[in-house]
Amino acid sequence: MEQKINHWKQRIDAVSQAIVVICDDLDGRALNRRPSPDSWSVAQILEHLITINQSYFPMLDKIVLGEYRLPLHGRLPFLRRFFGRFVLKGVHPDRRRRMKTFPIWEPSQSDLPADMVDRFLKHQAKLKSRMEDAAPLLESNVTIHSPASRMIVYPLNDAFEIIVTHEERHLEQIKDVLDILEVNHPAPGK
Repeated sequence: MEQKINHWKQRIDAVSQAIVVICDDLDGRALNRRPSPDSWSVAQILEHLITINQSYFPMLDKIVLGEYRLPLHGRLPFLRRFFGRFVLKGVHPDRRRRMKTFPIWEPSQSDLPADMVDRFLKHQAKLKSRMEDAAPLLESNVTIHSPASRMIVYPLNDAFEIIVTHEERHLEQIKDVLDILEVNHPAPGK
């Protein structure tokens, strides 16, 4: 399990480093600039990632305290596998079709603070810590429901894979936004 957690942490670090590189020269105005009225700004994408990732934290706390109640259908292995694979496929970076997010994960429509990159990086450190703390839960094959809907159930292991893959998808979205806005951004590692 430690190897899997370390792999997720490495991928989170790669997303964080890429965000630092491509957003390094962006001020608050540039972070909040939207390519179109129906598109998100870089700041909104970062806020969305923070919001969605943090929405799992209260559930993790309840599991540790023994207060979490899995929906009855969550005990059905085929449903857990189905939803885990379905959601993971939907957030994969190669899947370029736009998807509508659940309302609880919608970003703010107003301008966000200029320090959104710093907020995101602090969140990333917290996310990695929460993954480390969840090692015993992963080893006991805990199943959870999506914070957006109790109907969607999947193993915690899949939840973390979904979170990390979702971040990678939105990193590609940020690059696309900056390309549309014609903001020069270097490739990570250059």
